[in-house]
Amino acid sequence: MGFRFSIIILILFLIYGIVIFNFYQLQIVKGGYYLAKASSQLSLSSQYLANRGIIYGTDKNGNYIALAINQNSPIIYANPSQITDATTVANAIASILNKSPQSLINGLSQKNQTYFLISKDPSSDEVSKIANLNFKGIIISYLPTRFYPFNTLASNLLGFVGYASSSPQMIGRYGVEEYYNSLLSGQVIKQSDGEVKILNGQNLNLTIDPNIQFEAETVLKNLVDQYNCPGGEVIITDPQTGKILAMAILPNFNPNNYYNYSIGNFINPAISQIFEPGSIMKVITMAIGIENNKITPTTTYFDTGEVKVNGAVIKNWDLKSHGTMTMTGVIEDSLNTGAVFAENKIGNQLFAEYMKKFGFDKKTGIDLPSEISGDLSRLTLGAPQIYFDTAAFGQGVAVTPMELIEAVSAIANGGKLMRPYVNADLGPKMISQVISPQTASEVTQMMVAAVDNAKIAAINGYSLAGKTGTAQIPKDGAYGESEINNYIGFGPASNPKFLIYVRIDKPKGNPWAADSIVPVFRQLASFLINYYNIPPDRINTN
Repeated sequence: MGFRFSIIILILFLIYGIVIFNFYQLQIVKGGYYLAKASSQLSLSSQYLANRGIIYGTDKNGNYIALAINQNSPIIYANPSQITDATTVANAIASILNKSPQSLINGLSQKNQTYFLISKDPSSDEVSKIANLNFKGIIISYLPTRFYPFNTLASNLLGFVGYASSSPQMIGRYGVEEYYNSLLSGQVIKQSDGEVKILNGQNLNLTIDPNIQFEAETVLKNLVDQYNCPGGEVIITDPQTGKILAMAILPNFNPNNYYNYSIGNFINPAISQIFEPGSIMKVITMAIGIENNKITPTTTYFDTGEVKVNGAVIKNWDLKSHGTMTMTGVIEDSLNTGAVFAENKIGNQLFAEYMKKFGFDKKTGIDLPSEISGDLSRLTLGAPQIYFDTAAFGQGVAVTPMELIEAVSAIANGGKLMRPYVNADLGPKMISQVISPQTASEVTQMMVAAVDNAKIAAINGYSLAGKTGTAQIPKDGAYGESEINNYIGFGPASNPKFLIYVRIDKPKGNPWAADSIVPVFRQLASFLINYYNIPPDRINTN
């Protein structure tokens, strides 16, 4: 697939609603107007524009692949004060641009104006034909613009650029274009002697591997189309370092013509939206219990199929009782009652304390804008016991996908909570040692047992660790019929080289995550094993 890509190379809306709407109107809807108006000043100011830095992805061999570059794009505008015969000019230009002559006549007739936009994205043929008309007052200029060679690839991570109303200088909007705008923009410094010093923007090298990104986006699109979902995510990381290797988001957009998309397409739900993760949280509950010597992987309890608490009944997903079960069996069969048992052994105060230690109530610190933190507000001392019991299997608490990835990565890497990052120059940063290497190893083996037992994600010769989560979406204070399917896994379990998170929203027919997205995890794991040429870590298990 890397070769295939080489060929291609040739929720907080309410809180921010008003602000975002105004931004959308000024920078998105009217962005073309301001871009064009700024160009009318180019003859005087273009020589004082700093070049924006290039954004690169990095493949497995350290090769840089440009994801965002600069180019000069033509723009056609008029100085109406210089137009002597607006009708003749309008008719001639309208026939070339396939526009209504009247719409041009109105603008060209404004004798008291010095600027009127005619076309902000003309083709080279249109530029040539209009230039040959040689009309006085019709100006063809070239505005420095941002170009994204791979169109929609990694768009939610990259973002796009807009323009200030008074300057043709590019300004980053969303993604790394926004977060690293100061670094990418450069500076124009007017010195005391009247000279102008131009400091071009710095280039930005991302951890994103375009080959892996392309595979992730291809697989995600197929999955979303198959289940008719409104959105989904595939995020691939190096759990040892926190390095983001791919971040595929749907819906996405083409940053080359961002103004054709709804503002919702620009949001990155991996860091800017929270959700109840469901059964993936069971591995965190087990890690807390084992770390504090409250349970072991072989601790048993008797599963009657339900637990009564605070007047409510908690049942297993399959509505069955399973008799005597170990904690490993709880992960293998994803039993809600077993997670409740483990939380009760841990105790509410310790459980809440470690949920915070795992980072579910704070931002991860990833270098992307608009990150929010999860919600553990229900886990307070004196709160109803059912709040803690349901949190043990991922209901009643809300997290971002990135928080979940950060927490499970700690299980994969020996207990270290690592800050996720996309700027390759940042390097790894450990936040804390949240659990011991021994605890991390034991929980990893429980997750490996779950993969081996279910077989769907298993790959011969490799130990893979994983956990499903089918999360119900709360609505009006109750759980509705809509669901989120998500799965997280890593491998090889003996020395993890990758972690994969897959999620789809509201899949048609509400399939179980084991049926919908686990096969996709296996597909991506196989790709990564081949791409990195990772050797087997176990004897074949046919």
